[in-house]
Amino acid sequence: MELRDIEIFLTLTEELHFGRTAERLHVSQSRVSQSIKQQERRIGGGLFERTSRAVRLTPLGERLRDRLRAGYDEIMSGIEEAAAIARGQAGTLTVGTMATHYLAVEPAIDLFRQRHPQCELRLREILPTDPFGPLRAGSVDIGILWLPVREPDLTVGPVLHHEALVLAVAADHPLAGRSEVELEDLGDHPVVHPEGPIPDYVWEAHTPSRTPSGRPVRRGTGVVTLEEAFRAIAGGKVVSPIGSDVASTRQRGDIVFLPITDGPVLHYAPVWRNGGETALVRAFVQAATESRQPT
Repeated sequence: MELRDIEIFLTLTEELHFGRTAERLHVSQSRVSQSIKQQERRIGGGLFERTSRAVRLTPLGERLRDRLRAGYDEIMSGIEEAAAIARGQAGTLTVGTMATHYLAVEPAIDLFRQRHPQCELRLREILPTDPFGPLRAGSVDIGILWLPVREPDLTVGPVLHHEALVLAVAADHPLAGRSEVELEDLGDHPVVHPEGPIPDYVWEAHTPSRTPSGRPVRRGTGVVTLEEAFRAIAGGKVVSPIGSDVASTRQRGDIVFLPITDGPVLHYAPVWRNGGETALVRAFVQAATESRQPT
């Protein structure tokens, strides 16, 4: 039995009308009748009872319908999946974010998943001290990173969200009793510094090397991960600007987060390898662009 004949049979079991079946499948009514007669001859029994008023399935037709439906649906699902892969709409896309920043781009993630349900979207964490490593290693396809990114092998997409910085200090630090601080205060206290391949110009946007008046900001404890930074800050020897989004999810008794009145704002955008721009990467960037909310 040809796939088209199976389709005609199953459609007729739903419509129970030769004319409507032909119209739905964009074939002639005679084509439908011919197909059913051929199937009945091949099987050796009637599949439908036909009268001038109605078309009904015979018990044999009902049994055949039930057996064919599951197989037909599986075949069509396989065809659709193969076509989606050919169009680049299926497969796996890995998106990297820093800490909990995936929460800030949830609208983009949700919209992408709605549009591409056959794609497996994976989320991985990117260390702030090594923002470009996972991209270059191919362990993530897109990284949501703060700007600027001036790397010749990487492409930067549209800004997706913004994040103000707060100053994290130990609960017993001299600054802890303040309601707010200024960037100039960084000149009086050592700050954590990243032990990783993050370029200086990228870290400068997060923790400036000089205060607004030009005083140097001293480097204190070196850290690799955010948790290492928090441990160092809680020890009281260093302070550090921290993204306000991250700070809101890391409330703890040994650290105080203070607003920085003149602090920088981090701007985050999708970044991907020049040679790694696939249809799925473009689809995610499109979803991210359309899901942006006014700020």
